[in-house]
Amino acid sequence: MILPDGLTARPLSADDAVAAAALLAAAEQVDDTGEYPDAEDVAEWWRGWGLEPGRDGLAVCDPAGPVVAYATVMASPTFRDAFAVYLEGRVRPDLRGRGIGRALLAWQLDRGTALHAERHPEAPGALTVEVPGGMPSLEGLVRRAGLEAERWYREMQRPLTDLPETRQVPGLDVVPFTWDRDDEVRRAHNAAFTRHHGSSERDAEAWGALFTGQRGFRPDLSRLAVEDGAVVGYVLSYVYEADTAARGSREVVLGQIGVLPPARGRGVASALIAEVLATAARSDCASAGLGVDTGNVTGALRLYESLGFRPVRSRVSWTLDLPAVAEVPA
Repeated sequence: MILPDGLTARPLSADDAVAAAALLAAAEQVDDTGEYPDAEDVAEWWRGWGLEPGRDGLAVCDPAGPVVAYATVMASPTFRDAFAVYLEGRVRPDLRGRGIGRALLAWQLDRGTALHAERHPEAPGALTVEVPGGMPSLEGLVRRAGLEAERWYREMQRPLTDLPETRQVPGLDVVPFTWDRDDEVRRAHNAAFTRHHGSSERDAEAWGALFTGQRGFRPDLSRLAVEDGAVVGYVLSYVYEADTAARGSREVVLGQIGVLPPARGRGVASALIAEVLATAARSDCASAGLGVDTGNVTGALRLYESLGFRPVRSRVSWTLDLPAVAEVPA
């Protein structure tokens, strides 16, 4: 790897979560991702995705030792069609434009390709970089590396004032999330997102690591739609206190929203979201946020707009497709 004079690369370690969080905080002043993770948030993210830092992460350090850039390669623990490998990282703003990002991306593409071959050579793969709208230099970098824009997302937000009315859906109860239903919600999520682009069947371990096992998960602000004793819809909510400290106000994030296909078209999602917004407003939250795939087949974007959410940021998923490299055994 060729780096500017004085900079060296070494394997990432779990202890580098502190340095990565500090780097992200410095970069946020320029990048405007809307996220302010602290060291534990970064460490939890890495653990949730099963990152092996020494193999699948690099830290770039200056002569005095501080981390000035880092890169990770993390694979989805479960998948449906293509085995997804996510390439993440950041370069300190004052050192950009010197080839550090290009060198790290080249390493990520090589390591991501190798990870695909190691874990699921029988399936097609996809190397993916999420590019926030406030990072045009990263967009240019991934384009020149041969990745192609695949999906467009909007980050949406609304204040918790002038809330939509909560209402009843005939035959359905809106109830708080309870832990005895955690696995039932997981199975409902898998069924609700069968047709969604890039979705994965989440097993119990991945479900806990990425969703309800997060320290930011708020079961008290999450709601379930229950009909005839079974979960047919859900909204899982999160509050990230590092973001609260940085912004000066608390936001509830509606992380996973889903309705089983037979229950759609009855206003289940809007009833769930309205209840979550009302509950969050009573729980010291000032705003609500969520992300949406603009190509969502269920018309989610229109629903969120009707409930008062407005776009505040965008991001684009850039992907390099990999063919399967081994035949499935007979």
